[in-house]
Order: sequence, then C-alpha cells, then structure tokens
Amino acid sequence: MASSVGGEGDAGEGEWLKVAELRAMAEAQDPHVKEVDNLTLRRFLRARGHVVGKASAMLLKFVAWRREAVPGGVMPAELVRTELSHEMTYMAGTDRAGRPVMLAFPAKHFSATRDMAGFKRYIVYLFDAMCARIPRGQEKFLCVVDLKGWGYANCDVRAYIAAIEILQSYYPERLGKALMIHVPYLFMKAWKVVQPFIDANTRDKFVFVDDKSLEETLRREMEDGQLPEMYGGKMPIVPLA
Repeated sequence: MASSVGGEGDAGEGEWLKVAELRAMAEAQDPHVKEVDNLTLRRFLRARGHVVGKASAMLLKFVAWRREAVPGGVMPAELVRTELSHEMTYMAGTDRAGRPVMLAFPAKHFSATRDMAGFKRYIVYLFDAMCARIPRGQEKFLCVVDLKGWGYANCDVRAYIAAIEILQSYYPERLGKALMIHVPYLFMKAWKVVQPFIDANTRDKFVFVDDKSLEETLRREMEDGQLPEMYGGKMPIVPLA
C-alpha cells in the first residue's frame, strides 16, 4: 500500500512531488510498481540524487529482481538453513538514533564451502530481516562487522561483491553505517579489490575503527544497555534465525 508518512531525513513537498513523478514514470513501464510504497520510492529517488529518470531505471530493475528472487514476497528460512547454521550474523539492540543493530562475523564464512546461489539468498533473507526490524520513523540500520580471526580461508571477494551489489542496488538508503572492527592487515588487501565495485554513497558508510578507539566508538553509537555484552555492554545478542 502506498504511504506518504514521513521518515528519516524528511524533506519538503518538492521531494514528494518527485516521488509522484517517479511513480507515474515507473508504473507506465511496469504496473507492479503499484505494490511499492512511497517511502521505498523515496529511497530510490535519494539514491539517484533525485534524478527521476535514473531512479526509475533503478526501481524497475529492483521490481523485476524482487519478482524473480523472492517470488512469494518472503525468502523462506528453509532455503537458507545451511547459511543460518553457521551463525555469521546476529541481531543486537538499537543505536542512539533508534536504528536496529546487526553484528556480522566474516571469520565464520569459508569460501571453500560457499554456494553462491545459497549465499545470495541468505543476504536477501538477512537484509529483509533487518529492514523488518526498523521502527516507524527510521529507515536505516547499523552494522558492526567484527573481523576478529579473519584469515585466508575466509577471504571471498566474489561473495563480498555480491552482497554489496545486492545492498546498493536493491536496498538503497537502508544501511546507515557499517563499523569495521578488529580489522587484520590482510583484509585491507581484499578490500582494495572490492572497493571499485562500491558506489561512492555506499562506500562512505564503511568506517574502519582501530582497536584503540573501539570502545569509545561503540559507546558513541550505542548506550550501555544496547551495547552487546561481548563489547562491554549489557545487550545479549541473538543469532539470525
């Protein structure tokens, strides 16, 4: 159902007029756009600098992709049981802005046993789960990527690129910030390969935190009651299920 309820980073009437223009342009090419709400349209509009033609092309690609990738509208957990069993991602509390927090542990991912089709389904399941947790009045989530223990066996550039492409192409303006912590030197070599595939808007959201300022950074983002226990706070974490 279409909605014009305001959200994060509210703008004025001019932006909503562009949303209406975007809807008209996209619906003329694909009637399924009617199923997409106005806040989602606004995120696509913002992702393309409010250029309606570019936003329409991006939106149409999303609608076609979603129909094929998630035909029932929801990614069934049964299709990602293998990936879920590795407990690579956890749900935590919320940050100081009220955005839900996800913890990711790439050292639990092994490139040798990764199935790309299954991994992509898992990423969709993950992002859908995070988006479902975003409260009214917010549109984004915070991600803490803990690379402790990450090594050669975990290096999977193809998977990282696939995950980022899904994020920036089909979940625009959903990631608020990604805090990269416990980053080993080896990972930075892999990151240099991945970086060219990340658009500037998304790239700016990745923040590399050195160990000396880790506690200060995390506490700046989260109150003690929302900070995960493993980082000195009081919030228990729960594996994505």
